[in-house]
Amino acid sequence: MKIKQLFDHDSWTYTYLLWDEGTKNSIIIDPVFEQSERDLSVIKKLGLNLLYIFETHVHADHITGASNLKEKTKAKICYGSKTGVDGADIFFEDGYKLNLDNHEIFVIHTPGHTSGCVCYYVKGYIFTGDTLFIEGTGRTDFQEGSSNDIYDSVKNKIFKYPDETIVYPCHNYKGFLSSTIGYEKKFNPNVGNNVSKKQFLENERKKNRPYPKKFDTAVPVNLKCGKT
Repeated sequence: MKIKQLFDHDSWTYTYLLWDEGTKNSIIIDPVFEQSERDLSVIKKLGLNLLYIFETHVHADHITGASNLKEKTKAKICYGSKTGVDGADIFFEDGYKLNLDNHEIFVIHTPGHTSGCVCYYVKGYIFTGDTLFIEGTGRTDFQEGSSNDIYDSVKNKIFKYPDETIVYPCHNYKGFLSSTIGYEKKFNPNVGNNVSKKQFLENERKKNRPYPKKFDTAVPVNLKCGKT
C-alpha cells in the first residue's frame, strides 16, 4: 500500500491518497472541495483509478470535495453509518472490512468529536480524522459530540492497536505530519500517559473555543456529501 499526504492550508486539513502499487486502484480520505483540481491532478499524474472516497465524519471547518470528485471519477462516497448524511453510496458499520485488492481496510466507529466519527485502519496505519490528533484530541462541543465518548474511543479502540502503528490525523496546527500509537499513549497531553477520564472531562469543560468560521455553511453542505 502506498500513501500520499496532501494539505489544505486554509482549513489545516490533511487529505490522504492510498493505492495499490500493482493495480493503481485507490482511495482518497477527507478531500477538501477547494483542492479538488489538485487532487484530480495528483490522481492523474500517478495513474490511479479512484474507487472510493472515504470521509471520517461530517466536517465543520471545510466543505468536502466528495461529490465533486465522484462526478469526475465515478468513485463511491463512503461514510460511517451514524453520520446522518444524504447521498453517500456506502455507509460503514463498526468493524466493516473493505478490501482494496490485497489490502484490508477496517472501519472503527469512534464517536466523540461527532457521534458519527470513524477511523480507518490498514495494516501499520490508522487514519484518525478529528478523533485523535498529534498531541491532542478533537473538540466535542458540537455535532452531538461527547467528551466521555471521545475518551473511550481513543483509550478503548485506537490505543488497542500496536504501538508502532502510524497515526495520520485529519488536522495538525503545528506542522507535524504523523505520529505513532506508542508516542500518543505516552505523550498526548489530553489522553496519554495516566490522564484519567475524570481529569479529561474536567479539562474539556474548561475549554471555551469559537465555532469554526465555516461552520454554518460547511455542515449543511457536508450533510449532502458536499453537493451544493
